[in-house]
Amino acid sequence: MQLKIGTALTLEPTYTDRVEKFRCKIVEQEHHILYIDYPVNTATNKTAFLVDGSQFRASFTGEDKVSYAFNTEVLGRKLGNIPTIMLACPPSDEFVKIQRREFVRVNTPVDIAIEYNSKFHQCVTDDISAGGLAIHLIKDVPFKEDENVNLTIVLPFINGEIRYIKTSGKIIRIFEKNHVRIASLQFTETEDIDKQYIVRFCFERQLMIRRKNEANTID
Repeated sequence: MQLKIGTALTLEPTYTDRVEKFRCKIVEQEHHILYIDYPVNTATNKTAFLVDGSQFRASFTGEDKVSYAFNTEVLGRKLGNIPTIMLACPPSDEFVKIQRREFVRVNTPVDIAIEYNSKFHQCVTDDISAGGLAIHLIKDVPFKEDENVNLTIVLPFINGEIRYIKTSGKIIRIFEKNHVRIASLQFTETEDIDKQYIVRFCFERQLMIRRKNEANTID
């Protein structure tokens, strides 16, 4: 998947507690640098001035009508007939396809504590997305389908940062998969910033899994 001049990008900050989105277009491309027009905040419709070194998750829709995303960083500015901002552009094999469902779901283990009736149960996820997750049930648990629980999710990021997401969820289904009992949960009250952290975590893990699979194929 190659980026082209005129492609619309959506930028979302990755290392901040702000929940923002910016829209912009690619004006020029040179090697691994994208030149974009000054982005506009989608909430305020005001021009945004991005600080050098700021990191973002950029997403776009390709000619194949599929959405993709990649991590990028503000490198600087370029003056000309159209003032532009310089963004780092990774190789196209690091673009991650965004699933058509509302939230990207990734199969990865994450530590989670479930609070039910003032007691905590330690579990590990089978998969996770910004809309919910599935957990392995290694022993009998007191909660049942359609009941609500409180959750503490531990998200370790590539840069060593660890975020503890506190939210609530509803037990949607308890079932068996490959001889393992699984409970699927839907988040019911999640702050926007916490959703952003989960989306960022899922994106990082998806990219890590792809790189690992490619390395195994080469070996």
